Amino acid sequence: MNIPYGPILVVEDTPSVRELLDVTLRFKGYPVVTACNGQEALEIIQRERPALIITDILMPTMDGYSLAHTVRKDPRTLSIPIIFISATYVTSEDKAFALSLGAARFIEKPVDTEDFLLSVAEVLTQSSPTMPRPLEEQVFYRGYRERLEAKLTHKNTQIARTERLLETLPPDQQPAFQALLNSAIDDRDEIRRELASLLHLLQSNGAKR
Repeated sequence: MNIPYGPILVVEDTPSVRELLDVTLRFKGYPVVTACNGQEALEIIQRERPALIITDILMPTMDGYSLAHTVRKDPRTLSIPIIFISATYVTSEDKAFALSLGAARFIEKPVDTEDFLLSVAEVLTQSSPTMPRPLEEQVFYRGYRERLEAKLTHKNTQIARTERLLETLPPDQQPAFQALLNSAIDDRDEIRRELASLLHLLQSNGAKR
């Protein structure tokens, strides 16, 4: 199988999803390297030129949006195609922001294996697309902040609804919804950390919205 440049880079913080994507791609003969977050992905990119980056969005240390923006700013990597996968950032606004960063595809979780492999094959075999110009820093940070704030509001609402529901459920039904609540709280906390980091960066740079 002809893969231009290097392997496919899978960036995903959830071990089970990362392993699933890795195994799925390798089964079809693709060389694969993996990373747990955007920062680790950038270190891998410095060592070898991936043919394709497949990245989650909500991740610790550096999320998928920041990773894509950083890749697009570097003339050495701006032409590497990117596929976003996400279970959290799935609104039309989330997808529009992803596409403004030059994403070739946006796939929602849970990943449909056949559709995923078809998308990968299409992106790898298409002629080099004309990439949009990298977003200006202020434009990126404004859009990034809007996505984080909107997702934080959504998660807070989701948590409040689940907490109210748990109070009314019989004991045998509570564990499943408690697991959903715990997952939503983890997502909310990660979004809070990303937003706090972004606001600190903007303040440090003297950037005002």
